[in-house]
Amino acid sequence: MDHDSGAGRQQYLDKIIIRGGLALHGEVQIGGSKNDTVAIMAAALLVPGKTVLHNVPRISDVNTLNEILRLLGAEVAFREDGALEIDATTLRTSVAPQELVRQMRASFNVLGALLARFGHASVAMPGGCDIGSRPVNFHVRGLEQLGCHLTLEHGIYTGEVDRFQGASINLEFPSAGATQHLMIAAAKANGRTIITNCAAEPEVVDLANFLNASGAKIEGAGSTRIVIDGVEEMHPAEFSVIPDRMQAGTFAIAAAITGGDVLIKNAVIEHMRPVFAKMEEAGVTITQDKAGCRIQRTGRVNAVDIKTMPHPGFPTDMQQPFVALLCLADGVSTVTETVYESRFRYTTELVRMGADIRVEDRTAIVRGAERLTGAPVTCTDLRGGAAVVVAGLAAEGETVIDNLHHLDRGYEGIVDHLKALGADVTRTGTETTTVSV
Repeated sequence: MDHDSGAGRQQYLDKIIIRGGLALHGEVQIGGSKNDTVAIMAAALLVPGKTVLHNVPRISDVNTLNEILRLLGAEVAFREDGALEIDATTLRTSVAPQELVRQMRASFNVLGALLARFGHASVAMPGGCDIGSRPVNFHVRGLEQLGCHLTLEHGIYTGEVDRFQGASINLEFPSAGATQHLMIAAAKANGRTIITNCAAEPEVVDLANFLNASGAKIEGAGSTRIVIDGVEEMHPAEFSVIPDRMQAGTFAIAAAITGGDVLIKNAVIEHMRPVFAKMEEAGVTITQDKAGCRIQRTGRVNAVDIKTMPHPGFPTDMQQPFVALLCLADGVSTVTETVYESRFRYTTELVRMGADIRVEDRTAIVRGAERLTGAPVTCTDLRGGAAVVVAGLAAEGETVIDNLHHLDRGYEGIVDHLKALGADVTRTGTETTTVSV
């Protein structure tokens, strides 16, 4: 076994250099879902014994959460076959390391798991991408309805509970993060918990599948009503993480913006329908077969209107790279963001590349340009980083992208994948600035 060998937290000195204008051709294999993996890793804290997870992406968010679990006392390591083993039998503490929790939002989910195991826990307010207000009030209110007493002091939540008690919880907004957190907390509660107006994302369904494989009793995941009958004990399981639909969507858009022909392997088509529907409306050809889905574009891109919504609507995490595609569309597109109020910061980077984008409150008005040109740009956040990479692939000249720690949070080996598809892309600084975690 090894401790995250081959993957590390990249320092800020790294840059990606793209010489654009080359159509992507070939095939790409989609890796495990970031949003699914980090939720399942937090849930593994409920389980005494060795959890084995397959198809885990080697990304910085996983590395960060690995370190959080280790500092809590779990044994965490990647096996030679790539599987991740988490043994949470002997946790030493229920106080999560503040500096690491503040690096990623999903780490807050360890609060419910630690409370279920210990009856007390302290976890800092979470961090993550700066894309607007992302309060944890839905998480906190739900945990309180399950019988927990929570206090917030100096940016740290401290909770006490004898044992979670089943409750009826109605979420004000179908938050995927809150739904996952409350499923974890309620898995070992006394009695039945019913969560209504809950998120229906594929990652919610897969977390329920993992919890059930570990002995939980959860029904209704994937609908707006989830029923959880608490159990006394849970047991170790071996489980495979679903493919990352955001990674699949990003490569699909990269193929489309370059006028390429790419076979995307391992993507779950049902998870991709909201994105693929808009891509087809924009003039992209998508064909499906046993090997995966093939993305082709030969003509101009059509302008389309998009409104982000919780699943099964258009995913907010795909809004940014899709806007990059619309920068080269015929006509004017409007993109309305309903989930996060500050998710258009990245558009200033696309404007540096020649895009014509005007942001009005929660709507971006994108007037298609004849061309984009390479420029020095930055990753403003994880998916904003994907947007400038996608734009750089189609731009004339050289695009230099910095602030890559955002991109590293969610995309494993993106430079190598793009090279294999024929892109002229390099990454500088990695060999001298990687810090093993």
